Amino acid sequence: MTVPYPETLALLERLIAFPTVSVASNLALVDFVESQLQGAGFTTHRLPSPDGTKAGLMARLGDGMGGVMLSAHSDVVPAEGQVWTRPPFELTREGDRLYGRGTTDMKGFLASMLALAERAAREGVQRPLMLAMSYDEEVGCTGIRDMLPGIRKLGWQPDLCVVGEPTGMRPAIGHKGKAALLATCRGSAGHSSLAPRFVNALHLAAEFIAALRNIQQDYALSAHQDPAYDIPYSTVHAGRMQGGTALNIVPDQAHIEFEIRHLPADSLSEFETRLRNEAARILAPFRAQDPAAQIEIAVTNTYPGLAIASDHPAVTRVARLCTNAQPIKVAYGTEAGYFEQLGIPTVVCGPGDMNAQGHKPDEFLAMQQLAQCDGMMDRLLAELG
Repeated sequence: MTVPYPETLALLERLIAFPTVSVASNLALVDFVESQLQGAGFTTHRLPSPDGTKAGLMARLGDGMGGVMLSAHSDVVPAEGQVWTRPPFELTREGDRLYGRGTTDMKGFLASMLALAERAAREGVQRPLMLAMSYDEEVGCTGIRDMLPGIRKLGWQPDLCVVGEPTGMRPAIGHKGKAALLATCRGSAGHSSLAPRFVNALHLAAEFIAALRNIQQDYALSAHQDPAYDIPYSTVHAGRMQGGTALNIVPDQAHIEFEIRHLPADSLSEFETRLRNEAARILAPFRAQDPAAQIEIAVTNTYPGLAIASDHPAVTRVARLCTNAQPIKVAYGTEAGYFEQLGIPTVVCGPGDMNAQGHKPDEFLAMQQLAQCDGMMDRLLAELG
């Protein structure tokens, strides 16, 4: 196929029009998708967020064991603050490109998935087709984590889950796990004219960031390397530091937000142990001046990595469905690790290029990529039917 199905394009146009940035509710989109699926004969289960402002959706057509699950998230990153030359929440077609926020990440796959649901309802399936739609993926995969108890309660156990994040329609078999952390550095406030008498929290923070850089260097030189990744080792990144209230006040607090994206061989617990040892080393000379000096470290969010063997039958199956036998690993995180934790063989495969288009102004999806996704859905339907 070189052109997507008209119904896929129509669905994508509707989906893009919902401005489901992660800070906003997705309930209008969920209402639309649930109505579409119920109209096609799917059984649906809405899984509300803890505060009720958002929801995930699980849907199923067909009975029995096995089958296939397709997974997409409903939220998108903001367009605000970016310079767009086209309206971000309207689908714009220009040549071979479909412009709009979420076309690549990942409403293109969601549209193709919903179009498949309509075809599956018309043609029937002998084995179950299951659909999962989450929220708050873009803020650290928090929505799918909240949905897990509800998903477990359903007891569905498909033979395969395909998470449709953009991979250029290639089967992706791995990505790193991630943890977001917060370091709170506590010193002692005082007048800046007497600064040497006090512990400057920003000084603690600066030394802590230097320690993070040293840890990163150790990972870069580690024996744990995977050349399938763009960066073949675990990475540590400090994204934001805040501290102080005025130039003439020695700051008594500073906060550092940082992360690790780690290979399976580099455990999070070992990283946390190293951090606490580094914090103790940094604090020792400062505590001689003020015993109250402190560096507190907290994990604020985590999501698991994905690792499935390249010769796993699920990988072979997805390679056949997408007609691309060469598996890859991706730099970004996905919800796939959570499905893997449920005991479901999981592969990431979807239309678009995250590096070239994801999260950027004038985000677009190539028509041919969406057509290839529709082709994969047709081959999947042939298997299920």
